[in-house]
Amino acid sequence: MTRAIILAAGRGSRMGELTAEQPKCFARLHGRRLLDWQLQALRGAGIERLALVRGYRGVCFDEPLTYFENPRWQQSNMVRTLLAADAWLAADACIVSYSDIFYSAATVAALSRVEADLAIAYDPHWHALWSQRFADPLADAESFRLDASGNLATIGERCQNVAEIEGQYMGLLKFTPAGWAQVRELLLQRGDEAIDRLDMTSLLRLLLQAGLPIAVSPVQGPWGEVDASDDLALYHRLFTPEALNA
Repeated sequence: MTRAIILAAGRGSRMGELTAEQPKCFARLHGRRLLDWQLQALRGAGIERLALVRGYRGVCFDEPLTYFENPRWQQSNMVRTLLAADAWLAADACIVSYSDIFYSAATVAALSRVEADLAIAYDPHWHALWSQRFADPLADAESFRLDASGNLATIGERCQNVAEIEGQYMGLLKFTPAGWAQVRELLLQRGDEAIDRLDMTSLLRLLLQAGLPIAVSPVQGPWGEVDASDDLALYHRLFTPEALNA
């Protein structure tokens, strides 16, 4: 595994003033941008070729990375941003990362080792974190169940009971070129407007409906997603810099 792509085109409007003048991944956790934590984890897992898909405030990025562009970021969702990196996804196995999360190099390395064309990282112990992020974890959590083979069976549906949820998807994926070819073929059957509306969880549901297997890999070590400034305040309390650097 030698390549990774960070999807950083969206604004993250729920972050309020934190994204008024800068991309969401410039929000800081223990003095470092989320982007810096992502790059550290990806490089720590031995990934040498790094790309980023820009959109909102793209001029802010000056790291020595390969850049792709989603000029229609305001009119589209994350799957359109993913398609902007088609050239890399078709050429080599790639880790794909949301830009509003942080995670460990161990999580990336474990996902890289999964022998599957499509795979996602997830948190089987999600409830402990969600209970601290939300007064009612079920207000945000979505279905996540595995089949008898240990692959993903359902994702992205509303749930009435915690027992229905075996984990939470965390915004970290793996595609091989063969897996991406299947994804791309499915997307091209849908048309531009439908693609623009697709978020990543909806894409995963479409892939399951098409009968494509999606492997899973449990998170290792600290991780978090940042949807609001309150999340950053929580992670400052939960995780020391030393824990995040481990």
